[in-house]
Amino acid sequence: MTVSARKRLQPQPPSANGRVFSSSDRRDLLTIEALPAETIIGLLDRSDEYLKSLIATGPFQKSKLLEGRTIVNLFFENSTRTRTSFELAERRLGGDAVTISPAASSLTKGESILDTVHVLEAMKVDAFVVRHSASGVPAFLAKHLPPHVHVINAGDGAHEHPTQALLDAAELRAALGNLRGKRIAIVGDITHSRVARSNMWLLKKLGVHVTLVGPETLLPPSVGEVFGVAVSHNIESVLAESDAIIALRIQLERQSRGLFPSIEEYRERYGLTIQRLARTRAIILHPGPVNVGIELDHEIASHDRSFMLRQVKRGVAVRMAVLEWIFSN
Repeated sequence: MTVSARKRLQPQPPSANGRVFSSSDRRDLLTIEALPAETIIGLLDRSDEYLKSLIATGPFQKSKLLEGRTIVNLFFENSTRTRTSFELAERRLGGDAVTISPAASSLTKGESILDTVHVLEAMKVDAFVVRHSASGVPAFLAKHLPPHVHVINAGDGAHEHPTQALLDAAELRAALGNLRGKRIAIVGDITHSRVARSNMWLLKKLGVHVTLVGPETLLPPSVGEVFGVAVSHNIESVLAESDAIIALRIQLERQSRGLFPSIEEYRERYGLTIQRLARTRAIILHPGPVNVGIELDHEIASHDRSFMLRQVKRGVAVRMAVLEWIFSN
């Protein structure tokens, strides 16, 4: 693994003056890369238990686990699934949840994100859930918060999305059993996908054979070497041997850069069509939102081998497990 390749794939957080706390003194969820396999398995097991209580008949009985705790959700990017599932998880564990967007904060008046977080910390906030378009922001904030104030990465730039990878793995495990030795393909825009990075780290830790599929322009240089995964530009050769396929959203805003000739050509070469589904036994996952007719056909979105809505349902359970783990230190 070369240093330059690793730097391309693992953006580093910015530096800043002020208080800096040791990472060894605190418990946060910033990356899947830093989590041991046994911690991952423990979180998946606990999410299974929470899921049973969430889908049980009758009203959900709130826990008092986070009673007296205040969690602030700082979402600097739009989100429906991640933000809402964190809010529900926090409230179902008995915590007080507050969600703040940049437009409703003093950031519009020139205040820095670190200043904003310190102001909120002074109001006795116990944890921050942070989603930001810049890689490294959650880690940067964690370095400047005292150990009793926790940080959870809800997606940072093209770096990582830890809780998405956990919920994907939980659904894969529920469908396929023990994941060791299973073959899972990740198809689409790998270069700009934080979901892909977290999934690669997690699946490799659980003994999965991972293959990345996409055009050369959407695959980072040296990605196979850095993550220890296979790389293919031919989806047909991967379908037959895959147990599961994780399709990624094509970020249409990046198409203006000409990363592939056209949307139509991408669908023809890499889209999960109903014809392709017939040539594989694989189950289909997608982190959402879906560009229907590009990454996959409408018929696949509603197919019995599509696990997309199950992923959404699993999201609350996984984030409950993460919050319990964060505060159990």
